[in-house]
Amino acid sequence: MKNNRKFFGFGRNVFVAGLVSFFMDVSSEMIYPLVPLFLANVLGVNKSVIGLIEGIAESTASLLKVFSGWFSDRIGNRKWLMAAGYGISTLSRPIVALATGWHHVMGSRFMDRFGKGVRTAPRDAIIAESTEKTHLGRAFGFHRSMDTLGAVFGPMLAFFLLGIFSNNYRWVFWLSMIPGAIAVLLIILFITEKKKAFLSYTERPKLTLKHFDRRFKFFVLIATLFAVGNSSDVFLILRAQHVGVPVVMIPLIYLLFNLIYSISSIPAGIAADRFGRKRVILTGFILFAILYYGFAIAKDTKTIWILFGFYGLFMGLTEGVQKAFLATIIPSDFKATAFGIYNTAIGLAMFPASLIGGWLWDNISPSATFYFGSITASLSAVFFILFIIITNTFHNSRIDIQK
Repeated sequence: MKNNRKFFGFGRNVFVAGLVSFFMDVSSEMIYPLVPLFLANVLGVNKSVIGLIEGIAESTASLLKVFSGWFSDRIGNRKWLMAAGYGISTLSRPIVALATGWHHVMGSRFMDRFGKGVRTAPRDAIIAESTEKTHLGRAFGFHRSMDTLGAVFGPMLAFFLLGIFSNNYRWVFWLSMIPGAIAVLLIILFITEKKKAFLSYTERPKLTLKHFDRRFKFFVLIATLFAVGNSSDVFLILRAQHVGVPVVMIPLIYLLFNLIYSISSIPAGIAADRFGRKRVILTGFILFAILYYGFAIAKDTKTIWILFGFYGLFMGLTEGVQKAFLATIIPSDFKATAFGIYNTAIGLAMFPASLIGGWLWDNISPSATFYFGSITASLSAVFFILFIIITNTFHNSRIDIQK
């Protein structure tokens, strides 16, 4: 099979990376919604410990992404780091399946997020390097779509299996290894990468921002500012319940969000390639500001359903397109490092974002959490407009000099 063969219009690496993310997200989302229930109902753990476990897990993933990206560029390898990351996450499943205490679950979540931290930057670099510049938005949109589709099927499969096994969480945890193993096999058998020229020790990439120009640094700062106001989706769910959505309907409202997210990702990527990635990103910032303002003032359940639907559209507009834009402003030899820095900055910003969101909720009002997010998104949009103006002016001045 030739590497340049197209699958539904996508290169083999892009198509297979999408399948890999689909199967791994099925595996992860079979477990993720059940872990808090397992901790509380089976192991009798209190909520503060559950929060500690998730905080450690997510921080681990965020910190590792930058080092994984740098290491991938340094050794000139993407595929096997990607396979190792997915493999580590898959091997974390037996730990939670056999858990008899919360520390076992924390170990499993740490290992799972460790794997995510290892694989993310090399995977994004493979997608970028396997795609023509004019189709980057479409490629990353497809990847986000497949990833989110896995997030739809994972919980559905988990609750189906719970019915079969009489709410036995451990059986679901064991069976989640199957889609994870499929993901790893797909990488080993079908992902390929070009062999890179051997670099001497002094030529190998170093972990520094000196390789990147002001466009990259400014864009990462804007994305980080935006992330500070983008608190955990847990607050959206809490807001839905606060307004009056019955608890039994909340899984359906979250399913609606994921479906629209998945469906909109590819069209958003195509639109970004055709009309400009900057325009789509700016539209996403503005839409988020409007949506969070809507969550702040929402008074009825119908409004919440509409807001969740548009929130899925926002995610489709931004997640893949931002990475596609990033791929156009970074040096080719430092793609994985750049994606690692970007993912780490965003991930670390999410920790204070949720702390601020929770503090505002408890000490001022639930609406204050969303007013804050709306304000930071608006500021991000303003700074991004300045970014566009400055970079366009610089580009035009270079053309004039060349003339």
